[in-house]
Amino acid sequence: MAFTHTDQQELFLPLVEGVHETPPWGAFMRNLVARTYARRAFLIITLANAMPSQEPTVIHVTAPRAVRERQLDFRRINALGLHPYGQLRPGRVYAIDEMLDFDDPARLALQRSALAEMGIRYGRWLRVSAGGAADAWLLLVREREDFSSAAVSTLAAIGPHLAASLRTLAALAEQRLQTAMAQAALARLGAGQLAFDAGGRVMATDPQAERMLTFAPAPDPRGGRRLQLLPAASSALEKACSAIAEGHIEATAILLDPARDLHMLLRKCDLALPEPHALPAVIGTLRTSVREDERAGTRILRELHGLSDREAALAEKLSRGETIIEAGRALRLTDETARNYSKRIYAKTGTRGQGDLVREVLGGLTPFA
Repeated sequence: MAFTHTDQQELFLPLVEGVHETPPWGAFMRNLVARTYARRAFLIITLANAMPSQEPTVIHVTAPRAVRERQLDFRRINALGLHPYGQLRPGRVYAIDEMLDFDDPARLALQRSALAEMGIRYGRWLRVSAGGAADAWLLLVREREDFSSAAVSTLAAIGPHLAASLRTLAALAEQRLQTAMAQAALARLGAGQLAFDAGGRVMATDPQAERMLTFAPAPDPRGGRRLQLLPAASSALEKACSAIAEGHIEATAILLDPARDLHMLLRKCDLALPEPHALPAVIGTLRTSVREDERAGTRILRELHGLSDREAALAEKLSRGETIIEAGRALRLTDETARNYSKRIYAKTGTRGQGDLVREVLGGLTPFA
């Protein structure tokens, strides 16, 4: 099948760009429905490492002529027990009649009746496989007449391109997972990060930093964003970024907001990024005072160090700066019992007093609980 300029504009470019949509490929699906004269279309996406209990992503697109009809839930089609679409041969276009159970007349009648009630008389299935990373199934349905050979050819021709886009989507999903894990860990510590160029313009931020800071309402005409700061703080930020970028200093801390006593650590960017990339000159780190949920922290301390429930609860409170007496009374312990528990805590954690215990707790896994 020869690809036309219209194919490129309406199908293949939206496939490339659609991996960044949420959910993906909405424009591609709408254009495909228009090109094939389908009444409805479903795209079912399953990532290879998804949990068995996780439902697949289902993208449903309706033609304008059917937009006022009742919304069709793919789970109704799935409940009919059609031929297991996970066993379809990738790249081949199947008619919906090939999915019916002709070995069981009663079941076949039930399937036909249910499809008719949903306004589905004709359909085409296409399975696309992304090399073990993900699978997708494309279903187009019509009500009054079958799909033309041109529509079926278009669907078949899309297969390899959709497979390539699906591989890209699976790779992006893995990168997004990695990013989300890193950001969640920083957020549990109350930390946020920004990337700056040599002029102090913001190249990227994580969600925690976005919440902690205010940005200038208008984009910087030279590209990037600017933090909305008092003049003194803005000047200090620009000078520090310039000095670090030129190699005069490796790191420094500046006061961003005197009212909140909010400081930022600026250090030379040492990220290893694959090409092509726009390497920041400076990484900025913010941190607020955040601690883990006390009950979760107590549980982790108990599991890490073999403490009893009361010992772990006392250790958690001691790590927050409470005195032995204060922490013990909060737990309804006598002063003498609290002192005895603290000695056991120090012995089991290998620490030599409350200050050493604080270091052990804050430098370990407990703050991530």
